[in-house]
Amino acid sequence: MLTQDVSQELKQVLEQLQHEGKEPSIALVKARLSTSVPMPALITTIKSWKSAQRVPKIEIAAPEQANDSDKIAQLEKQVEALTARLTVLERQLR
Repeated sequence: MLTQDVSQELKQVLEQLQHEGKEPSIALVKARLSTSVPMPALITTIKSWKSAQRVPKIEIAAPEQANDSDKIAQLEKQVEALTARLTVLERQLR
């Protein structure tokens, strides 16, 4: 399984909150992240930030990306299903 390091993004969010004079909370941090980070990781990060002004390395599962041939196969199936539905609807209208 591939992982994605979100430590830098978390650090940027926490620094931004600090610059704005806001106390970091799970809700504030989560709202500003572009990626979804599990709650336990957010709690650990915020505790570490409050006590030592540091962000531990946080990695989350990277979203899997289908390759082109898989995407094409899915689209072909979808076109086939839609064509069949269209044929049924056309027969009903006659």
